[in-house]
Amino acid sequence: MGRKFLAWLIALIAITTPAFAQTSGGWWNKDWPYRRPVTVDTSPTGGNISGAIGRTVLLVRLHDGNFTFGDALENGADLRVLDTDGKTPLPFHIERYDAANSIATLWVSVPSLNGGEKRQLWLYYGNKNASAGSNVAQTYDPDTVAAYHFSEAAGKPAGDLTANANNAQNAVPAIDENGVIARAARFQGQGELVIPATPSLAMPAGAPLTLSTWVKADQPAGEQAIFTRGPLIVGIANGVPFALIGTQRIQAAAALKPGEWTQLGFVADGQNLRLYVSGVEAAAAAGALPALDGSITLGGAPGRPFTGELDEVRLSRTARPAAMLLASAQAEGPSNKLVTVAGTAERQSSGGGTFFYVLSKVELIDAFIIGLCLFILVLAVLVMITKSNYINRSVRANRVFLRRFRSLHEDLVGMKQVEGMSPRELATIERAPLGRIYETGIDELEVRRAVRGKRPLSGESVEAMRAAVDAVVVEENQKLDRWLVLLTIAISGGPFIGLLGTVLGVMNTFAGVAQAGDVNVNAIAPGIAAALMATIAGLTCAIPSLFGYNYLNSRISSLSDEMRVFVDRLITRLAEMQIEDATPPVLQAAE
Repeated sequence: MGRKFLAWLIALIAITTPAFAQTSGGWWNKDWPYRRPVTVDTSPTGGNISGAIGRTVLLVRLHDGNFTFGDALENGADLRVLDTDGKTPLPFHIERYDAANSIATLWVSVPSLNGGEKRQLWLYYGNKNASAGSNVAQTYDPDTVAAYHFSEAAGKPAGDLTANANNAQNAVPAIDENGVIARAARFQGQGELVIPATPSLAMPAGAPLTLSTWVKADQPAGEQAIFTRGPLIVGIANGVPFALIGTQRIQAAAALKPGEWTQLGFVADGQNLRLYVSGVEAAAAAGALPALDGSITLGGAPGRPFTGELDEVRLSRTARPAAMLLASAQAEGPSNKLVTVAGTAERQSSGGGTFFYVLSKVELIDAFIIGLCLFILVLAVLVMITKSNYINRSVRANRVFLRRFRSLHEDLVGMKQVEGMSPRELATIERAPLGRIYETGIDELEVRRAVRGKRPLSGESVEAMRAAVDAVVVEENQKLDRWLVLLTIAISGGPFIGLLGTVLGVMNTFAGVAQAGDVNVNAIAPGIAAALMATIAGLTCAIPSLFGYNYLNSRISSLSDEMRVFVDRLITRLAEMQIEDATPPVLQAAE
């Protein structure tokens, strides 16, 4: 019963954290025992992309740091990608899957992507009886008329990945097994790729077009063509990207770095022509494309041979937004901040995450420590809420009192004697610390008037009045500070109590391993993970208490300063009133 209650308490706290919230989604299919969150981050913390991106194809890289290849099929046929809702399968295909070397690349079609958001996809795997889930053609939208990975075997013509089958009529001259993504096409100044004209490649005058490709120029000298079709040439001139449309030329300002991969893009929308380098606009001019027909040439052209490498060439019959080009550049480049795969897998058998699995391994002593820390946290939260409410009531009551105090001007009397005072206002003033100080000062003055009449107060009498009022100030400060010691106990004691539980848990784990004689990570890791929950509980107790204590202490200090200043003002005014009452007014001489 105690363990079940503890589980619910910890779960209630953990559910408010992003890590637990991500694992709380329903499981897509029980036949897939593993899944990993895949985060697409276009916010400033990730890709820092703004604007609508739309449906786009993003690269997901898998390696031994974010994927356990031993839990999946050797060819990756069991991989599935689900959308944010955890229910909708997304089209994807695998470009490379090398389980022996623990490396894989997937292309996933992500619908309706926008800038400035964090979107979570789900990668499922582990079904040993699954058939291949890749769908190459559906990965690309209908506006993508040609796409080339250059992943074919040597000597085989380069194939178009879209449903249009715009395959090249020849093979690339050479292959680089380790391009910017996977395999890349290597050109050595001859043997350019030729893609025959087809109906899907027909482009009338003024039609929109988007070309994107990764380029690595080995010898940037001279003018080199990367893409050529009729009057349109996109390439580099002495390393500087350019686009030539008939006689119109647009060119970037800076040259590409030799030997480094860079994404190059060209977009025509019927009114403007734009050139992009690594997803950033590098040149632009007004204009539209003429009619484009005939074959397409990649990796060189007559009089413009290309020496270098190309990878991931895509051609679209629409003007892609700049945000999409930037997203592709960031997802596919070496320094990827856009797409990340979680380093820890979630198991379907553990209820969608590792939290309850670790909780089930908690020893009795750690359970007691965790329960103690949570109990202290509950007390601390109650103190913070109660004390914050008391301070807020005192501040509001002080405001009401000060408004009435200022309306009295120089004639100070007890609040019950003030005309026009409503019972509600009087009740509020009675809750004000300044009001209680004020009434004490008035009572002290009345006592001295009853004994000495209206004679001016001596210095000793003024100090006696101040001492009486100061006693009220001390009482008010004690009320404000009451129970704050529980927060200091939580701040200083919580981490140490949690650390004690962790040390005891680790000690028990190693003792159990020594007794069993089985030294392996599966025997050690669960116990240590469970022991660390005691430290988490201690920090969970201390951190909110620390913030709450500092906040309350600053509010209490402000109230104390206000009371101290008011005491000086009140005593001085009461002494002046006694002097004024004792001194007859000066009568003006008659004219």
